[in-house]
Amino acid sequence: MEIQQRLTAFLQTIPKSVQLVAVSKTKPDELILEAYKSGQRIFGENKVQDLAAKCPRLPNDIQWHFIGHLQRNKVKFVAPFVSMLHGIDSLKLLIEVNKQAVKNDRIIPCLLQFHIAEEATKFGLNMQEAEDLLGDERFQQLKNIRISGIMGMATYTSDENQIRREFRNLKQYFQLLKDRHFSDDLSFKEISMGMSGDYRIAIEEGSTMVRIGTKIFGSRN
Repeated sequence: MEIQQRLTAFLQTIPKSVQLVAVSKTKPDELILEAYKSGQRIFGENKVQDLAAKCPRLPNDIQWHFIGHLQRNKVKFVAPFVSMLHGIDSLKLLIEVNKQAVKNDRIIPCLLQFHIAEEATKFGLNMQEAEDLLGDERFQQLKNIRISGIMGMATYTSDENQIRREFRNLKQYFQLLKDRHFSDDLSFKEISMGMSGDYRIAIEEGSTMVRIGTKIFGSRN
């Protein structure tokens, strides 16, 4: 099936209110262009090197989301153009993002990443760490980042109840942070959760943004 057909078919399975991040990692430019020509504008990459190389080669109205684990020493390579950073898991990283955003005269939207899975390999904050970060004086001084919401990945399992429970926890974290820290901030609205295997459950549990690769570009290279 062509990418355009896959994309159209997939978009019919999600509400209009849910944003699709087409995960283009490892995919060549021509496949990304095919999705672009079919109307897709938001693409997700998880390696800084790949993203920095692809950006200048592809249309400049693409919104690039960085969805991987971001190292502080690599922020400078994506800061000039990235539309959103999904994986913020420390104050130190946020401080670096702010520093690079200042250099580029930008405000960079960020999502706080929570560890909701029962897998040690996943990165992310717990609720106390998020509270500490948001309450820190140094955080209050960061004027060139915008916390737009939160992100998390469920355990890779066939147990749908577990996946649902983890997504529900993330939604609760979002609500707590909204009430305590962002009640007047209209830009704090995103819950990035759900991938090709579990996006339907994620949407049922309140996802506003799904990260989908396989269902659009086919199986991984």
